[in-house]
Amino acid sequence: MYTVMSIHTPHPEHRDALIDSMHRFGAAMRGRDGMLGVHTLEDADTGRLIGLAMFEDEESARRLLPLVREAVAEDPFDVWEAEEVEGLHLVEI
Repeated sequence: MYTVMSIHTPHPEHRDALIDSMHRFGAAMRGRDGMLGVHTLEDADTGRLIGLAMFEDEESARRLLPLVREAVAEDPFDVWEAEEVEGLHLVEI
């Protein structure tokens, strides 16, 4: 399993727009070959938004991520985000 986690810190006034973007990203990915699951989560303590995408393997992630990023390519993340997005690429050990 290969997991990609993105940690977002939205400006409060752009929180809903960012959540909508994350949902569109997930919808574009669901049901594709090699995809295990995709979730939009919120940290209850900090309010940060977490995108969690789980793939069968790294090859599936490398194949799918560029395709589904088109679903949010026009979104103004530079306006919506209060901090730089932290991205993690996690492998099961």
